[in-house]
Amino acid sequence: MNMSGKLRADIRPGLEVDIVLKQDQRTGKRTRGIVKDILTNSPQHPHGIKVKLTNGMVGRVQEIIQPK
Repeated sequence: MNMSGKLRADIRPGLEVDIVLKQDQRTGKRTRGIVKDILTNSPQHPHGIKVKLTNGMVGRVQEIIQPK
């Protein structure tokens, strides 16, 4: 399993992930949360699959922390 978050097949609701929010892309600051929805339709994305977390924040997955 690729833990980088670039493949849609690796991501599903309930996973704990680190994402980069749009406003944090320049600094690379990461935000941790639980995936609620997957927003990217393509099977992969070079900057990470875009997801919505359970707290409502949207960003691109940088790392999968803990597969459930």
